[in-house]
Amino acid sequence: MDVAASTSNLTPGGIGAKLERKEDDRFLRGRGQFIGDLRRPHMKEAMFVRSPLAHARIVSISIPDDLKDDVFTAADLKGVKPISARSLLSGFRSSAQTALATEKVRYVGEPVALCLASSRAEAEDMASRVDVQYEELAAIVDSLQARDCPEPRVHETWTDNIYLESVTEAGPPPESVGATISVRREFRTARQCMSPLEGKGALAYKDTRLDQLVFTTSTQMPHVVRTGLSEFLALDQERVRVIAPDVGGGFGYKGVLSPEELCVAWAALTLEVPIRWIEDRREHLTGNANCREQWYSITLHADARGRLLAIDAEAVVNAGAYGAYPFGASGEAGQIASLLPGPYDFQSYRCKTWSVATNKPPLLPYRGVARPGVCFALESMMDLVARAVGREPYEVRLDNLIRPDQMPFDNIVKKHIDSGDYPECLRRAVEAINLTSWRERQKKGEADGRHIGVGLCIFNEQGAHGMSVYAGWGVPVLPGYEQATVRLLPDGGLEVRVGIQSHGQGLETTLSQVAHEILGIHHSRIVVLHGDTSTSPYSVGTYASRSMVMAGGAVAAACRQLRDRAVKIGSHLLQVPQTDADFVAGEVRANAASISLREIAECWYKRPYDLPSDVDRGGLEVTAGYKTERDSGTFSYASHAVAVAVDPISGDVELLDYVVVEDGGVLVNPMIVDGQIIGGVAQGIGTALFEEMLFDSTGQPLGSTLADYLLPGATEMLDVRIFHMETPSPYSEFGMKGIGESGAIGPPAAILNAINDAISVYGAEVHSIPVTPRRIVEAIHAAQGGHRDIAGRQDLQ
Repeated sequence: MDVAASTSNLTPGGIGAKLERKEDDRFLRGRGQFIGDLRRPHMKEAMFVRSPLAHARIVSISIPDDLKDDVFTAADLKGVKPISARSLLSGFRSSAQTALATEKVRYVGEPVALCLASSRAEAEDMASRVDVQYEELAAIVDSLQARDCPEPRVHETWTDNIYLESVTEAGPPPESVGATISVRREFRTARQCMSPLEGKGALAYKDTRLDQLVFTTSTQMPHVVRTGLSEFLALDQERVRVIAPDVGGGFGYKGVLSPEELCVAWAALTLEVPIRWIEDRREHLTGNANCREQWYSITLHADARGRLLAIDAEAVVNAGAYGAYPFGASGEAGQIASLLPGPYDFQSYRCKTWSVATNKPPLLPYRGVARPGVCFALESMMDLVARAVGREPYEVRLDNLIRPDQMPFDNIVKKHIDSGDYPECLRRAVEAINLTSWRERQKKGEADGRHIGVGLCIFNEQGAHGMSVYAGWGVPVLPGYEQATVRLLPDGGLEVRVGIQSHGQGLETTLSQVAHEILGIHHSRIVVLHGDTSTSPYSVGTYASRSMVMAGGAVAAACRQLRDRAVKIGSHLLQVPQTDADFVAGEVRANAASISLREIAECWYKRPYDLPSDVDRGGLEVTAGYKTERDSGTFSYASHAVAVAVDPISGDVELLDYVVVEDGGVLVNPMIVDGQIIGGVAQGIGTALFEEMLFDSTGQPLGSTLADYLLPGATEMLDVRIFHMETPSPYSEFGMKGIGESGAIGPPAAILNAINDAISVYGAEVHSIPVTPRRIVEAIHAAQGGHRDIAGRQDLQ
């Protein structure tokens, strides 16, 4: 690991230690507790009757007489409010979704009826006997058609299909900058499915002793789910308890409240029996987990050497039929305009964005939200600018990147970029991939007829965002102070309670490292508790690379207050002035004497008569809040470099080498960071080469199993070589920056640039991801003056 700078005062197992994950012991032994492991007496399993059509009126629903006590429709859900996802932006159109469809369905897979039985198999049989008659309507599925044509309309009360249209402008008009070259292209990103190992699921029951709805769900944000259930079921929040057990991956999919969850909660309260729903993979793929579908038209204006003068862009996001709670339908489009300038310094910018409604499932947040598409589009354009001026792509980037002497830097859209050395990051990636060697091999050619290509990208990732940032994107759930509670136990152990939720990041380990750094308590005596709204402080949850910065800062703040209280008690017991006492490695020391935290805890809990008269009445339990010094977030950044071999006949792509140079500020646990990056790169490879949820012209999804929807596996991965820089953020505790999404952002851009570099010998370019063999072969044929449609399909959207 190459460390450029660090402010951490390392202690064994503290900040910077490669500590093995505490969580892995239970996971590797099969002792985790997921929704599928949980049962309650007399529990019923839920199955949903789902719409087979993308757009239709519900004419009738016929339920056999013997099923009428166990099948429910929207008419039964009296008092349940529609799920409404709002936006703070002016002009936004809201789209409320009822928990079960009423009058009309707007995408394939929309829930229409709820079936309950003693087993999932029985519930599925029941669902097959429910007869729903539909009057099919014309569907709209393409994002540009939805933007430009008011008919057919997804929502009849609207005048068109646009959730929100916005324009961001800064500097002089792009056409006035006096550019020597102007390069324009259009790009598309595919609709994907998140595909965590565990799908969504929920188990709900009524606690009659406390008169509470107890709702256990696989979620990233227990407190926000509680707020949503309270609002849509018209319950006071003290009557709702949300528990998140072990969560088998989230990636943003577990960051929403779904109609199915609302139905499960209603049924448990109404019938007063436990209800469980576990999503199967077909439900997940076809109707529940859609994400990322964007179109870009971008023009870059530059001088003769490729110095960037202006960006002029349009972007359309296919947001589907409804906005998902709590983030709504405008968050992705809202972010594009602010993210598109990336790590570059230029003076003219214009970006128009549209968030459009279609007869596809709601667009949900996925790891990197908007960033992979933005990086893909912008970094592809930077390569094209370099090609236009006859220079190496990395040289053009170096001329345009924000310099370290400019930090902190307010870019053209007023993003306050906190710290870093972007040019050095890129130079290290070029050196690590050994660009010169690949260029020599590229010139010689491959004996098997394949072509070598090398691709680069560089990007920054804003994490730990504050209120002003989310408000600017129109997101209605605004983060404030993150809180943590720490409690020193009578025998010297430590409980850390946080409102965020871990779903694979290793937070039980890294938050323990923060507590150990300050209090010196051994990791075996620290337990991190999360995922229960009845015992944890409020939090908006785990997303947007915020957890380690925000919750880590809160744990540090609480531990420092606890340490100060311990010093006060310890100095009294040592009979020295408090100013003469120091806290070192879990002990209060003065002169040659010391007293441990365990002894201090025993005094507080068992011998209160030995305490000083002015002891803090809060005792050895502290709740503290934290936010970064600035509301604008932290900025990690990375450069990805990849070498590929492309077969021009079959379109096959082989990844030959992959390098990541990243700077996530001070790293709490570099081993866990490496795991995050490798996992993200795997997802990014899927985005770049494999994953595509296709729909036909009537809105039918064409992938319903993992045989249809391709995910990368072990044979598609390669050894990712990771190099760290470590530039502290001046605004966060310990100098930490968010790092959770970084690995997934860069691969689509780097891999597409490498492929286009390889096929540039034919004058060919690909502008859509995933870069499938078909698209590569068709691009080559088109560049040679011919065209061959391998698949023979023209109706895919």
